[in-house]
Amino acid sequence: MWKNIRILALLLVLGAVALGQWLERVHTQSWRKTLWVGVYPLNGDGSPASQAYIDALKREDFVPIEIFFAREAHRYGVTVEEPVHVELYPEGSELPPALAPGAGPLGIAWWSLKLRWYAMHASTVPGRVPSRIRLFVVYHDPATLERAPDSHGMQKGLVGVVHAFAAGAMTGANDIVIAHELLHTVGASDKYDFATGEPLYPSGYGDPGQQPLYPQAEAEIMAVRRALSPQESEIPHSLRGEVAGAATALEIRWTQP
Repeated sequence: MWKNIRILALLLVLGAVALGQWLERVHTQSWRKTLWVGVYPLNGDGSPASQAYIDALKREDFVPIEIFFAREAHRYGVTVEEPVHVELYPEGSELPPALAPGAGPLGIAWWSLKLRWYAMHASTVPGRVPSRIRLFVVYHDPATLERAPDSHGMQKGLVGVVHAFAAGAMTGANDIVIAHELLHTVGASDKYDFATGEPLYPSGYGDPGQQPLYPQAEAEIMAVRRALSPQESEIPHSLRGEVAGAATALEIRWTQP
């Protein structure tokens, strides 16, 4: 009897979790109300340069991300005036758990659980409206780091970890990475070749019907890079050079099947 009760309790817990995730997905993909996105800055290397950059951050610094989402959503007929609102929250003191290189499915699952637990506590700011989507932006001094660690965005838990550079010249590139990971949290998938980093045709091209095809005028945000030829690509300077393609729009429910 007690065994059956334990099994029933476990099934109820799993059912409640599944229902919560389904409701989250429905809410974040309805696009009837503004999605409140919280940016939580973190000093990734403890350097004075990263700290000075974080100390100078303002909410207005993230307006280009809001403009990108409004421009692209309205292009697909979304009527809400401000699809995404990005709010800057106070700097955190604890870095998010890192995903080990080469982690297998079990390692990724365990990291995902740890990240969601971290986010639940690290995003609580007394006196501030809680954010629906939480992005922990870890800043690094570019003078000490040639390549930023991989960033991650998860639809389960509506949480992302973004690694960015603490330099004004990198603001546009940082915005692209933040927007890319934000789109992961609402259901968009990557559209580049994992082996080469090159955009996949046609889903990873800004305009797969463009004639001539190369160079592409714009990049697809989930591919990040703009195809210059079948083997060459580049990252635009800012979100002005990025678009959300038809496949991405369908995944996040800006369009319907």
